[in-house]
Amino acid sequence: MATDVRATGIVGVWELVGQSVRDPRGAFLNGFRAQEPGFAQAWGTRSIAQVNLSRTEEEGSVRGLHWQAAPHSEAKLVRCLRGRVWDVAVDLRPGSVTRGQWHAVELTPEAANALLIPEGCAHGFQVLAPGSELLYLHSGVWVPEAETGVHCCDPDLAIPWPLKPRGLSARDQELPLLMADQP
Repeated sequence: MATDVRATGIVGVWELVGQSVRDPRGAFLNGFRAQEPGFAQAWGTRSIAQVNLSRTEEEGSVRGLHWQAAPHSEAKLVRCLRGRVWDVAVDLRPGSVTRGQWHAVELTPEAANALLIPEGCAHGFQVLAPGSELLYLHSGVWVPEAETGVHCCDPDLAIPWPLKPRGLSARDQELPLLMADQP
């Protein structure tokens, strides 16, 4: 069951599409296998330092755009376990030719897809179905003082969220605009 690895317009941001095996009992999907060529190509030699789960009840809710600043940068592999989300990666890497650009993909359990967001890129998502749940694999540990972000409605990014953004946390409402926060 090989994983299809799809490049995006941002170097290091990959969509990984698995193959679910279905039978009368249900389905099986290999969510991560470091030695498989597709995963190895995208994830590289990074370790998994943390695994998180999130559940968001309200359709239209946006979480993010979050990232950890160097030297505590981390990669994330994000997979939807329940519901539907519009998952976004934003390139914030200094010197990157795609700095300030974003890539989005709809993640669903049925599509068996995941998005890999590399170090130096912000991540956020919008819930398209109530009760959506995400699984995150992180290459680094959470360092609260390194946690930062960019406002999801930053006009310079002009992300066309599928629904009107709502349900932002107090912290996410206060996130700066890209040009105000980034060198």
